[in-house]
Amino acid sequence: MAQVSMQLVKELRDRTQAGLNDCKSALSEAEGDMDKAVEIILKKGLAKSAKRAGAVASEGIVATRVAGDRKSGVIVEVNIQTDFAARNEDFLAFVGKVVDVATAAADGADLLTLPFPGGSGTVEDNRAALVGRLGENITVRRWQRVRISGEGAVVSYVHMGGKIAVLLGAQTDSAVTAAKCSEFLDNTAMQAAAMAPLYLQASEIPQADKDAQSRIYAAQLEEEGKIPAERRGQVIEGKVTKWAKEVCLLEQPSVIEPKKTVDELRADAAKAAGGTLALTGFVRFERGEGIEAPQGPDFAAEVAAMAKG
Repeated sequence: MAQVSMQLVKELRDRTQAGLNDCKSALSEAEGDMDKAVEIILKKGLAKSAKRAGAVASEGIVATRVAGDRKSGVIVEVNIQTDFAARNEDFLAFVGKVVDVATAAADGADLLTLPFPGGSGTVEDNRAALVGRLGENITVRRWQRVRISGEGAVVSYVHMGGKIAVLLGAQTDSAVTAAKCSEFLDNTAMQAAAMAPLYLQASEIPQADKDAQSRIYAAQLEEEGKIPAERRGQVIEGKVTKWAKEVCLLEQPSVIEPKKTVDELRADAAKAAGGTLALTGFVRFERGEGIEAPQGPDFAAEVAAMAKG
C-alpha cells in the first residue's frame, strides 16, 4: 500500500469528516488519489449505515426555502433518530445541502439520486456516509414545491426551529398588492402551522373523505341512540359541514382575529391593498408525523424483568 502524506490525510478528513485511521487507510488503498479515497470512505459509510437502516428516525428538521423572486419555494423533511443528533452541525449542513438539491430539482424528483452539491457522489451516498459518522439512521423523507404564476408571492413559516413548517402561495393583481398583503400572508402561514388544516377550501375536499366522515358520525349516533333514525341524515350533514369548516384553512376562525375567518381577513387585506388576493394552496409538514416510533417496555415491565433476573 502506498505511503501518503499527513497533508492528504487532513484534506480527506476535512472533506469527509471520517476518522484519521479511516482516511489513512482509504488514501493508501487509493494510492493517493483523493477522489478515489473519498469514494472508499463513502462506501465504508454505506457499510456502517446498513446496520442502522432499520432504526426509526422520527426526529430531525423540516426546512423551507423561498426563491428570491418569491414565485416558488420548497419544503423538505429530513429525519434522524434523536433530538440531540438533530442539532449536530454536520446534520444541519447536510439538511442545507438537501434543500439546495430540492431547490434545483424537477418537481417530483427523487432527491437521493441527485448529485450532492460541493462534494462527490449522490445525496444517498452522502446520507449513508453521515449515518456511518453519526451512528444514527437518517432519512430524506419527503419534499414538495409550491409555485405561483404571474403576480403574487410564496411565503414560508417555520415553527420551533423546524418542528413544523408551511409554504403558502398567493396570487395577486400586482406586486404592489402582494407587498401590501405580506402581513396577512405571514399570519396565514402561521395559522396553517398552528391549526393544521387539511385543505384550502371546502370545494377541494374529496368526496371519499366526506363519505368517511359521514360514516364516523353515523356510527357515533348509532352508538348514542338518542336521535331517531329518520333524523340522523340531517344531523350527519350538519356535522360534516361543521367538520369541513374546521379542516379548511379559509373557513377556520383566524388565530389573530377569532371573530373573523381567514377568508374574511383575506378579503379585508385585498380591499385595504386596493387589489385582488387569492390563496392558491399550501403545504404543511410536521416533523415525524405518521412515523410510529417503537415504544420501550414500561417501568413496571422493567421492574418485573429485573425481579425475575
